[in-house]
Amino acid sequence: MSLDLAQVPNWRPGYRFQYEPAQKGHVLLYPEGMIKLNESAGLIGGLIDGKRSVEAIITQLQQQFPDVPEVAEDIVQFMEVARAEHWIVLA
Repeated sequence: MSLDLAQVPNWRPGYRFQYEPAQKGHVLLYPEGMIKLNESAGLIGGLIDGKRSVEAIITQLQQQFPDVPEVAEDIVQFMEVARAEHWIVLA
């Protein structure tokens, strides 16, 4: 199933995205544990709010990082991994 950029990602119930000072970065907490996210995944995760579409997240990060041509690819790749790992739901 390909990713529809108009879809709106949201964290699955039971998953919580937050900054964790002890980890010096963003993490995804879930009942069985924790996933430490890299810096770019943390930036993307911070924009997942159940209101913004994937396309809106791409637009915002392209504006924030105009010198990084692969921003859209990175975001799509993150969304595909997050969906496959059941971290997010897309509506």
